[in-house]
Amino acid sequence: MVKDFNKATLAGLIVALGIIYGDIGTSPLYVFKAIVGTNEISELLVIGGISCIIWTLTLQTTVKYVILTLKADNKGEGGIFSLYALVRRHGKWTVVFGMIGGAALLADGIITPPITVTSAVEGLRTLPVFKDLGTWTIVKIVLVIITLLFFMQQFGTMSIGKMFGPIMVIWFSMLAILGLAHIADDLSVLKAFNPYYGVKLLVLYPHGFLLLGAVFLCTTGAEALYSDLGHVGRGNIRVSWIYVKIALILNYLGQGAWLLTQQGKTLNGENPFFLIMPEWFVIFGVLIATIASVIASQALISGSFTLISEAMRLNLWPKLKINYPTELRGQLFIPGINLMLFVGCVSIVLLFKESSAMEAAYGLSITICMLMTSCLFGFYLYTRRVKLAWIAVYLAVYLTIEFSFLLANLVKFTHGGYVTVIVAGALFMVMYAWFRSRKIKNRYVEFVRLEDYLPILQELSNDTSIPKYATHLVYMSSADNPKEIEHKIIYSVLNKKPKRADIYWFVHVDVVDEPYMSEYTVQTIIPNEVIRVEFRLGFRVEQRINLMFRMVVEDMVRNKEVNITSRYESLSKNNVVGDFQFIVMEKFLSHDNDLPLHERLIMRIYFMLKKIGLSEERGFGLDSSYVTVEKFPLVVAPVTNLQLKRVKDRYRYDIE
Repeated sequence: MVKDFNKATLAGLIVALGIIYGDIGTSPLYVFKAIVGTNEISELLVIGGISCIIWTLTLQTTVKYVILTLKADNKGEGGIFSLYALVRRHGKWTVVFGMIGGAALLADGIITPPITVTSAVEGLRTLPVFKDLGTWTIVKIVLVIITLLFFMQQFGTMSIGKMFGPIMVIWFSMLAILGLAHIADDLSVLKAFNPYYGVKLLVLYPHGFLLLGAVFLCTTGAEALYSDLGHVGRGNIRVSWIYVKIALILNYLGQGAWLLTQQGKTLNGENPFFLIMPEWFVIFGVLIATIASVIASQALISGSFTLISEAMRLNLWPKLKINYPTELRGQLFIPGINLMLFVGCVSIVLLFKESSAMEAAYGLSITICMLMTSCLFGFYLYTRRVKLAWIAVYLAVYLTIEFSFLLANLVKFTHGGYVTVIVAGALFMVMYAWFRSRKIKNRYVEFVRLEDYLPILQELSNDTSIPKYATHLVYMSSADNPKEIEHKIIYSVLNKKPKRADIYWFVHVDVVDEPYMSEYTVQTIIPNEVIRVEFRLGFRVEQRINLMFRMVVEDMVRNKEVNITSRYESLSKNNVVGDFQFIVMEKFLSHDNDLPLHERLIMRIYFMLKKIGLSEERGFGLDSSYVTVEKFPLVVAPVTNLQLKRVKDRYRYDIE
């Protein structure tokens, strides 16, 4: 979390411009082009369209996100999973909103890079020399840019990230200047500040309500303002948004004023964003727009990595390998997700080819994400004892607005919206199967009282007739209650093959709702024989248990709470430290199960996902050279209706 969370600084404002406004900041590239489409340019269409844009940015982005939702910070962190972590203990059902919203936001990350980069590159056609630039040539240029973008992810963005802020300052300044230069073309465009014209467009214009689907594109990056709260702080977001909003509105007004001079004509696929540029500036405009679109894409890719890492900690996603390419806090790289996003982006470019076709698929999934945020924030207000009347007003206003956008966007379903819905649906199924399978498995986990087994553990530890398995035997336990232990662990120690050790360690990891908590407690159950260690880690903290456990042991040795010297006589007198052996219990689906069909499918999906994800020991960050993996059958619903009858043997053997 930033030091002065509510304070704005010049450096913080520039960083905020570079990190969080890429998506919403590049929306002028395609919004007006989408609103006008193939329609004839008219005063109602232009002024009504700008009015809808201004009031959408005001109600949706400014009021909902910048003023209200930013208040729901989780120890300085934001985003839909941070919001879910704030309210989950008050209502377990809120996980559904978190999963749907997270899946929709991730699906949006697959289409944002293609539409922003393609819109920017298509600006080359504004130049006479590139007027006949072929679609496939543009596709190839876009694919090269996207490939380089995803290839660079593995090296981190710390060095080039420092450039993002200044470049976006140039971008927003360019938006404002271009807009200001054309507002005088037709000052009647200023009537757009009156919401009457927006309502008039939706009511009177033929199929006017459906234009909300195009208008919505102006606010698609609003969720990023909340997701990146922890990177720049509330104060920097609120102050920088004033500058960003002014630049955006000025540019939309400039595009609108220029369009009013073209009444009665159609755009013929041309983009008013580039048409308002002086011809000599177009090549520079395309270059700056392309760089801005890359920055917008980078912000969404980084946001997707953060989103998935949070989902893993909250047990909503299979554990995947995470790399940390730089020392910068919060910067991470997930190879599996990077590949998934890259394949998705390339597929979108090849499928739609042109930005106008992508507009049809864009916006549908992010509308669903915003609806989920509204529901979670409404429940958050309820948990903070806000008056029910105010909560009702908030939900009435924003559910009405967002359901209107959703209905307008549903028309896009057959024109490409199905792509993002299918992607979001698949991502939701991964989250649901992973979460639901955990609930099914919990039926099987049997806990026993640890104190009932302490005498036999002591006897086993001192039984020299049994070969010593390890000096220190460490089990990863899922028991929240420190007085309990899983029966399978006791079975592993005593029954499977008696494991004698000098000290038995039981380690439990508790993922808490605070994002960056990193604490531990030690309970010495029997001095130098049975010890329990509990780690309390935030949902944004990497679980490096191998390193953390070593630090705990070193701290205990310094405080003379434990003696880790080997008890073999020859080693003990030379103060040689005993070995540590971790035991990880890995499950496999037993054939001895009698599950309902839907639960059987969920468990099959779960075990398929486990093959893709990290193993248990790598998920906990354990060194494989010190780990023994024990497989045991997962019997969640034992077969009870099996009929077996003994019959008399037909053959008789006489033994004399």
